[in-house]
Amino acid sequence: MNPVATPADLTRSDARATAADLGVAVVGMGYVGLPTAIALGVAGHPVIGLDISERRLATIAAGGAELLDHEQAQLAEQLGGQSLALTADPAELAAADAVIIAVPTPVDERRQPDLRPLRGACDTVVEHARAGQTIILTSTTSIGSTRRMLVEPLARRGLIAGEDVYVAFAPERIDPGVKAHAQQATPRVVGGVTEECFKHAANVLRHTCSEIHAVSSAEAAEMAKLMENTFRATNIALAFEFAEAARIYGLDAVEVIDAAKTKPYAFMAHYPSAGVGGHCIPVDPYYLLEPLRADGVHMPVIAASMEQVAKRPGRFVQRALAEVAGIDDPRVLVVGVTYKPGVADLRESAALEIVRDLHMAGVHVDYHDPLAGSFEQDGTRFQSVSPSAEGYDVAILTLVHPGQDLSWLAACPVVIDGTYRTPVGTRREVI
Repeated sequence: MNPVATPADLTRSDARATAADLGVAVVGMGYVGLPTAIALGVAGHPVIGLDISERRLATIAAGGAELLDHEQAQLAEQLGGQSLALTADPAELAAADAVIIAVPTPVDERRQPDLRPLRGACDTVVEHARAGQTIILTSTTSIGSTRRMLVEPLARRGLIAGEDVYVAFAPERIDPGVKAHAQQATPRVVGGVTEECFKHAANVLRHTCSEIHAVSSAEAAEMAKLMENTFRATNIALAFEFAEAARIYGLDAVEVIDAAKTKPYAFMAHYPSAGVGGHCIPVDPYYLLEPLRADGVHMPVIAASMEQVAKRPGRFVQRALAEVAGIDDPRVLVVGVTYKPGVADLRESAALEIVRDLHMAGVHVDYHDPLAGSFEQDGTRFQSVSPSAEGYDVAILTLVHPGQDLSWLAACPVVIDGTYRTPVGTRREVI
């Protein structure tokens, strides 16, 4: 097998169905599943979008889902033309020729992998599977999950992978809010349980990516995804440490990193911030760490990096508390609470942890974010305030959304700049 194949390489009219002949069901209409469903629809597949949340399906149908502008237009066209059907009924899965599983794989409050959503989705898919289907798992997960949650339960139903059904792992590569990283322009790793499984999975996915990279097994593809995001987490943790070292020496961390990245080989720039959020970087490495730890295998570099990532928001809280020490009724404003610029997603956001810890410390804390109107945390509801520095002793700037005007922060006595790039405030500080 050629490890790299373009979509054209995978087209054989004598052995493969056209897109219009293959109906695909996508299980999970979240940040991965919905764009995946849209991309499949653009390729010509009739698509079923399944989600257990009727509220989520209503949001999608109303055009309120978080998508790039061109994806919103494509979604509207597909819903209008009925090439994408939204449903909460799992019985609809039996009508699909291929099923793609794209559900969340979070961690719990102890940072232990929470496989309940994935296990539930896989159980549903197995229950409704039929002979001839191609089943592709895309959720980032621990190594061996494809085999444990799909291949073995299917076999107990009498459906053998590679003979009766075709099972593969093909991890998602979606960068929310970044048009330059569109799925169709990004290679896709596919690991089939057998060679025939790979061929069927690649045929389903070939129009949704720039090329397909074949690996020898589902387990190899699972580990490749974990390595991608563990690499990023480890290097971000290193950037945090360099930022603190730069501060001690009176240097600009971004200037130093920009200088280092002029080297045309063996360096990839990662930048410091107020913390790491989202569905991948602060979560996925634990799907590698925890199963190995349970087997008595310690990964000290990864473990130390994840500890650094976990502690990062607390460093900003400590600095803010030091700045307001001795002030009666201190007031702190957090600017930016989504996990990345331009995306209205609060999952694992470092800013939420900063807000929570300041609130628990007895500080009056507000936030401003034009993309996040309100959120609830530990029984307390927080509402975005108007953009004004009046009355605040300290502001913590976690991110800047595209086009956002922060000139009003000039009036704030102290701004702790978690972007490391924004010269605002009467006095600007970095960690």
